Amino acid sequence: MNPSEYISTYRGVFPIAPTPFLENGALDLDSQKRVLDCMVDQGVDGICILANYSEQFLLTDEERDTLLELCLNHVAGRVPVIVTCSHFSTRVARERARRAEDFGAKMLMLMPPYHGAALRADEKGIFEHFEQISEAVSIPIMIQDAPLSGVALSLALLVRMARELSGVSYFKIEMPGTADKLRGLIAAGGNIIEGPFDGEESITLMADLDAGATGTMPSAMIPDLIKPVVEHHLAGNRDQAAEQYGRILPLINYENRQCGLRATKAIMFEGGVISSDTVRHPLPPLSPESRKGLLELARAQYPVALNWGK
Repeated sequence: MNPSEYISTYRGVFPIAPTPFLENGALDLDSQKRVLDCMVDQGVDGICILANYSEQFLLTDEERDTLLELCLNHVAGRVPVIVTCSHFSTRVARERARRAEDFGAKMLMLMPPYHGAALRADEKGIFEHFEQISEAVSIPIMIQDAPLSGVALSLALLVRMARELSGVSYFKIEMPGTADKLRGLIAAGGNIIEGPFDGEESITLMADLDAGATGTMPSAMIPDLIKPVVEHHLAGNRDQAAEQYGRILPLINYENRQCGLRATKAIMFEGGVISSDTVRHPLPPLSPESRKGLLELARAQYPVALNWGK
């Protein structure tokens, strides 16, 4: 299927859903449902599940399947759901992609194949990896270009995949110099780059919107406060976007530099969305000092997640 045949072009705010755990480390499925409801109530344009900020690297295959079914069934089409299917094995990634589509995913997100610090596919292998996945599904594919993989995805390779592979039309760029890479990708690819997105908690959002980004994939901490930035900018109201972004940037920076994925859980626990902010070992819990600083900044902004369950 050609990207132009898709019913919708996705744009806006597509945050990453956290995976709640009980204090003993088991999946907390009741809290997971509340997480999804809270995100929908924040007016998100879509939800991404099983991503790195969902602690996907700490989940068993059985847990992934449980969460996939629960999340898609519970969201029930209220917003589109993107499912992350990354794996070093092309066969496993392809099987994950098919399963996600069967359960109702509207888009897939994948990193290039890598394992550890040194085991990576070359450019030919990367192209073939995405080629085989694109041939197995009929929904859009988002390529995640992030430092975690340690893989250098050149603009030429990204544009080639967009041109030659069915469905590869969305790109989450979060490498250093994101705005310049987005600008170059859009200039080289033109209208075949259907969805230029950024990520990394939206910490470079204004520069990326200026470069032509049409969507962002932050955490689920404050999507209700990020969405006006995107909406104002896409409507041509850059001054209003910049003003709103300036208000929330200290909180985003604190999340990015001090807390990581634990920030969303801390906010949602404080707000009664989830029953515990446990992260799975070997990730350490958030320190009391960092929690205090995070909540101080968050209370000044009054995000939905901080009060949703109270």
